Amino acid sequence: MPTWMARAGLVSLALSLLLGGCSGKPDVPSPGEEATEPPWFEDITDRVGLNFVHDPGPVNQWFMPQIVGSGAAIFDADGDGLLDLYLLQNAGPKSGSVNRLYRQLPGGRFEDISAASGLDIAGHNMGVAVGDINNDGRPDVVVTQFGGVRLFLNLGGGKFRDISKEAGVSSPQWGVSAAFFDYDRDGWLDLIVVNYVDYDPTWPCTSPSGIRDFCAPSVFSGTVSRLWHNRGPNKDKGSTSASPVTFEDVTLSSGIGKFAAPGLGVVCADFTGDDLPDLFVANDGKPNHLWINQGNGTFTEEAVARGVAYTYMGQAFAGMGIALGDVDNDDLLDLYVTHLTSETNTLWRQGPRGLFKDQTAGWGLNAMRWRGTGFGALLGDFDQDGWLDLAIVNGRVQRGGSARNTGLPTFWEPYSERNQLFVNAGQGQFRDISLSNPAFCGHHNVGRGLAVADIDRDGALDLLVTSIGGKARLFRNVAPTRGHWLKVRAFDPRWQRDAYGAEVRIRAGEKHWLRLVQAACSYACSNEPIAHFGLGTTDRIDGIEVRWPDGTRESFPGGEVDRALELRKGSGKPGKP
Repeated sequence: MPTWMARAGLVSLALSLLLGGCSGKPDVPSPGEEATEPPWFEDITDRVGLNFVHDPGPVNQWFMPQIVGSGAAIFDADGDGLLDLYLLQNAGPKSGSVNRLYRQLPGGRFEDISAASGLDIAGHNMGVAVGDINNDGRPDVVVTQFGGVRLFLNLGGGKFRDISKEAGVSSPQWGVSAAFFDYDRDGWLDLIVVNYVDYDPTWPCTSPSGIRDFCAPSVFSGTVSRLWHNRGPNKDKGSTSASPVTFEDVTLSSGIGKFAAPGLGVVCADFTGDDLPDLFVANDGKPNHLWINQGNGTFTEEAVARGVAYTYMGQAFAGMGIALGDVDNDDLLDLYVTHLTSETNTLWRQGPRGLFKDQTAGWGLNAMRWRGTGFGALLGDFDQDGWLDLAIVNGRVQRGGSARNTGLPTFWEPYSERNQLFVNAGQGQFRDISLSNPAFCGHHNVGRGLAVADIDRDGALDLLVTSIGGKARLFRNVAPTRGHWLKVRAFDPRWQRDAYGAEVRIRAGEKHWLRLVQAACSYACSNEPIAHFGLGTTDRIDGIEVRWPDGTRESFPGGEVDRALELRKGSGKPGKP
């Protein structure tokens, strides 16, 4: 039996004893349980013309990249002000199934424009990140793959060109999640790609019962993440590069290449308060990594010292997706990481600055209706009461689920589970409201990607879900008692793009809220890079502060709420309000 199976069994037993047996809960409600409050989301997939079905390739071959799944991106691909959808296929480079780009039309329906976009590539496509690499005001796209990474330049009008070779971005490894961030604060977005394991497709694996199944990550060695430094415009004399920018692989010189691990999720944020973006990487069955930016082009790994390498039990659980946000409104960003069904997802609260503590149980996140193997996860204020809520998509990595007659393909049904939704009730508690949300949580899927954006521009956060072998689903926010809201776009006119890494704070009397502008979080997904605030009954704010990625601070006036603002660097007053 592989070591991971023995580890999972011990962890499950320990959790059962510590948590009163909740680790054994199936993914079905107990008798008598029923919905008690109005739902927050409705499934509008068919209504808006979204007809994407994920193709994982031929089944019964137990090809490990299949079970890792694929993510998605929500961004304005053609510059018309409406958010579009980019969805990934995983059937291999020789497949007829290609990635799909759906353009949003006025009125909210979606049109498939894949064939003319340049993004319609086949492959074992895993994750996607979006960012403006050449500062021309158009978002560009990177796609991670099993055995590769591809960079696409946005030409305008929904057209893209593969510039991977000319730009110097290539990798033979198995990339999953990726993110754009400006680690040296020179104004040009750099790229981090988190790689998984050194997979050997010829290696056969079995489940604990002895039947053939997908391999566990512990069977193979982990690999290092890759970091590329954006060197800006290509100014080398005599260069034949057709790329407007070039990237330099600084994996080794930065220190990122010192430690190999089976990485799956990544987020970029300043965790230490020194105005430099750091990296948190969720590793699968190995201690997580927290790479602290030293300000000289290098990073040091400090996850153990800062409390996020292991759970409070001293375990390195199977880290997949990452949700990032300030769950208790204390002006510090917290981390939530998803794990296996036999484990528990983990909430690491930050405090004091730069240090974290596992407070999963204390926040009620072990008291759930059912358990699942979580992948995509997001913190967002879905009911707009001023507290960040939590959404999770689930799907197993080994056969054995209890789902039956779900309508899913026969092969994938034993891997399917139901999604989960938790409301942040304030005062340090989350409450499971999954039963009251049948659209998002009531059906089984092998969930992987979870992306967030205000798709219909009504001020509320909507959700996009991808699943292995199933339909991509779009969920519109219909929470009936939503509070007031404010959306802030932090824009840097010098670089003509969204200010990735900007921290936006708003205050109203004694209340204050923090949001980070960053597209990459969850699992293998890219989200709308805005700061969204739920405000509850607060109908007017006193002021806004933006800490820009270069460390400068500006204050902006408050005023009315229930509106979208664009704050431009240089147009506010220096310093805090």
